[in-house]
Amino acid sequence: MKTETLAVERPASFRWIQLVMGIVCMAMIANLQYGWTLFVNPLSEAHGWSKAAIQVAFTIFILTETWLVPIEGWAVDKWGPRPVVLFGGLLCAIGWVMNSFASTLFVLYVAAAISGIGAGAVYGTCVGSALKWFPDRRGLAAGLTAAGFGAGSAATIIPISMMIESRGYADTFLYFGLGQGLIVMLLAAMMVRPPHQAAKAAKKKNPNVLQTTADFTPSQMVRKPVFWVMYTMFVLVAAGGLMATAQMGPIAKDFAIDGVHFNVMGMVLPALTFALAIDRVLNGLTRPFFGWVSDQIGREKTMFFAFALESAGIIALYYFGRDPIMFVILTGVVFFAWGEIYSLFPATTADTFGTRNAAGNAGLMYTAKGTASIFVPISSLIMAASGSWEAVFFIGCGMNAVAAILAWWVLRPMRKRFIEESIGIVSVGEGEHVPGAAPTTPRMVN
Repeated sequence: MKTETLAVERPASFRWIQLVMGIVCMAMIANLQYGWTLFVNPLSEAHGWSKAAIQVAFTIFILTETWLVPIEGWAVDKWGPRPVVLFGGLLCAIGWVMNSFASTLFVLYVAAAISGIGAGAVYGTCVGSALKWFPDRRGLAAGLTAAGFGAGSAATIIPISMMIESRGYADTFLYFGLGQGLIVMLLAAMMVRPPHQAAKAAKKKNPNVLQTTADFTPSQMVRKPVFWVMYTMFVLVAAGGLMATAQMGPIAKDFAIDGVHFNVMGMVLPALTFALAIDRVLNGLTRPFFGWVSDQIGREKTMFFAFALESAGIIALYYFGRDPIMFVILTGVVFFAWGEIYSLFPATTADTFGTRNAAGNAGLMYTAKGTASIFVPISSLIMAASGSWEAVFFIGCGMNAVAAILAWWVLRPMRKRFIEESIGIVSVGEGEHVPGAAPTTPRMVN
């Protein structure tokens, strides 16, 4: 209809403006996850809570952020991005304000749930919209959007660290929560629904990436074995990265890194703060980089190289990370080789299951991150029981190695066969479609 036609007829620059707004929104919610590690020790010291108990809040945040995204993605597919992002920005602000006043673990957990719902609404909307606006550059667009979430905290990680030191964690939660939430809500007012048939607006084909011409709904997608292979891979890689993200502060303390300082252009920074700032930049850059690479050489080949690098980086961090310089370098490698999952899996999901329901489908795939978050408190318990991070690092290394093998030797042939079958059925004639898939008419594959 009318909304779709108007969207397609907008100038070419319009979709880039929408993409930039999504990136900024992602940057505003990034600290809810990536800044969390800076609050763990202050919370523990202020209230006497164990780190394992505090990290339950992180798990609750990840679970609510991810497992509700399919519902939020469905809302985006139905009503567009504006109301969903507006709602999400409000909840993000409320969650961090509650954190600033939390005097019991129960309140901290409730605040984590509220923040997670809000962050998931913003994240799912922005990624889903990018997949719809850019069917011709899906890896790059999803990567740039996810980069906002990965690198968004890079600019604020140092101010947050300094504010915690000077004014305490409570004021930091309060003021950053209000500021970030307000910016998201203002940008939400300018967001527009992506066109359902955005593929018609794409001027270039991408011969390197195989894409289906059928559209599957989330309920249809979960009945396909190829979805569960992708989901398992997502869980394996995300688990290792989330353990590193949430546990970086405690790991640095146990490695005796937290007391080391670096002089960076005249600014004296703790090694952990310096490492986190670099990690955030690399974790952001990897998303558009590997997204672009996957647009050039294919999704599965990119996954294989990235996951193998992550496996090597995790084990190297354990053996060499007690040296401050190597700690900074190797945490950068770990974050660089991990963050690309947030561009590769959404793009691969849309390639495999269609554009029309891209937000809901990508949201369902994103729940794998929530499943993976269960390993964060488990990693704390393993470390407490063994007195060493060795088992945690070896588990993370092994998970990524398995995912790399699955990408090339299992997912690649399975996805190729699945897409070729769906294309073959749809191309028989107009009105025919994949059995079990949403009706669709043949359209150009970009």
